[in-house]
Amino acid sequence: MTSSNGPSAAAPAPPAGGQPPDQPVVSDRNELPDRVWTVPNALSVLRLLGVPLFLWLLLGPEADGWAVVVLAVSGFTDWADGKIARAMGQSSRLGALLDPAADRLYIVATLVAFVLRDVVPLWVVAVLLGRELVLGVMLLVLRRYGYPPLQVHYLGKAATFILLYAFPLLLLAGGGGPVAAVAQPLAWALTIWGGVLYVLAGVFYVIQVVGIVRAERAGAAP
Repeated sequence: MTSSNGPSAAAPAPPAGGQPPDQPVVSDRNELPDRVWTVPNALSVLRLLGVPLFLWLLLGPEADGWAVVVLAVSGFTDWADGKIARAMGQSSRLGALLDPAADRLYIVATLVAFVLRDVVPLWVVAVLLGRELVLGVMLLVLRRYGYPPLQVHYLGKAATFILLYAFPLLLLAGGGGPVAAVAQPLAWALTIWGGVLYVLAGVFYVIQVVGIVRAERAGAAP
């Protein structure tokens, strides 16, 4: 559910040495307009403000129904800010940063809450959060070589979409009655499916970064 607040394919921005044509395409957020007060940005900020509320509902009163409502509103605003940005020409550098940040915060907050409430095993959380840690290192590597973050892979978008639908079903599966019995297999199917795609998208990201580093080192060799 990462419908970007900016365009899905901004022009690449190679560093001073130039970018070989066979390298992965790099999305340059710096080429987007430097706008702040836009409708899509307001929706992204609303989503970010919903993260602590969502976490409190899960861990405080354990009001799972209201937590699902917050997650559903987040999903709608995620879809809406991308549509509005494209329809009204309100793509922005800030929006391109806020949109994926909100998605990741919801995923991390949900995983932390689920571990504390024993909704999912610790190894599931370790795998998904480990992926985020590896991608954080890759971003530092890209910055070291003068590159902006790479474009979000479509597998990453699909994985986030699936996981954000799996999480409410996991909450339902933890209850009792016929609803939980129906929700449990579907929830775990989506969790496993989304988790595999999430990790796979991370692997592709690492491969692309390694390709950039190799090309840069080859170009710098005498």
